[in-house]
Amino acid sequence: MPAELPPALLPEVASWLRRRSWSAADRPVHSLLAAKEAAGRAGTISVVLPALDEESTVGAIVSVIRRELMERLPLVDELVVVDSGSADRTAEAATEAGARVVHRDAILPRLPAEPGKGEVLWRSLLATSGEIVCFVDADLREFDPAFVSGIVGPLLTDPGIQLVKAMYDRPYELPGAGADGDATIDPVGGGRVTELVARPLLNLHWPELAGFVQPLGGEYAARRSLLERLPFPTGYGVELGLLVDALETAGLDALAQVDVGVRHHRHQDSQALGRMAATIYRTALERLDRTHRLKASADLVHPLLTQFTRTGAGFTARTHPVGALERPPMHTVPEYVSRHSGY
Repeated sequence: MPAELPPALLPEVASWLRRRSWSAADRPVHSLLAAKEAAGRAGTISVVLPALDEESTVGAIVSVIRRELMERLPLVDELVVVDSGSADRTAEAATEAGARVVHRDAILPRLPAEPGKGEVLWRSLLATSGEIVCFVDADLREFDPAFVSGIVGPLLTDPGIQLVKAMYDRPYELPGAGADGDATIDPVGGGRVTELVARPLLNLHWPELAGFVQPLGGEYAARRSLLERLPFPTGYGVELGLLVDALETAGLDALAQVDVGVRHHRHQDSQALGRMAATIYRTALERLDRTHRLKASADLVHPLLTQFTRTGAGFTARTHPVGALERPPMHTVPEYVSRHSGY
């Protein structure tokens, strides 16, 4: 007799995956220009790169966006790098490549800045004017303009969409670990905090979000009208916090994701990942407490975990049960007490 199959996704999530997951190729860039023109002011796009000591990568990202999406095709209206105090030439590299650079502390100067990525993203809303705001991490390598055009596409073509996350393969590259001194590459080994912390939290407590392939990804676009209504965690918990709050504010059907290929970026060491994980966990706890969902009762915990692997048909979901059975202390088991009562 075969083993029992794992439970399926929630019906609404399975439906959402079919209706709200696309590839960047589904909306060619040229077709987006007509949608942008028809949208008028609602189709204006600001791209924001939060940056801290990203001299080696920020210039190349800015150059690609400016060349491909501003000069060759006028899709992006505004390209802003928000520098949160870099000690290297991040600001100069971004400026030379064609971005407008704004220092974090120059935005809303009456309010002392807190450290963290979320603080930068929050302040960027004051430094930009587009009705669609697209965030892109500044440490990406081999940058593809689809990371922008792919995720703004649904916002230009569907007025019901409020927020779009990029989904992608995230290889893990360990420099010099191979036999010949070359990098050892695990094609799906990146995103360790996503798989070990964020995905379990979302699947257990917000199962409607189980369909997101990259819930912590730093590449996403949203309507300003949504972002301005959401609180922004100041640290690494910003992506999880915005996703959960967007679900509660706009509903699942207003959220979407687009496959943009492969994301190459700098990997952090295990202690940095630990700090990131703790911040994300704290962000989740704040939201569980705020909505009175801390009690682990059956209606507040969805004991399933959905994971994604790349197949020939795209990203394929596999759902597994999450066991939580606990045995009582052995001294409460009559057979144990009987056997050991003479000792």
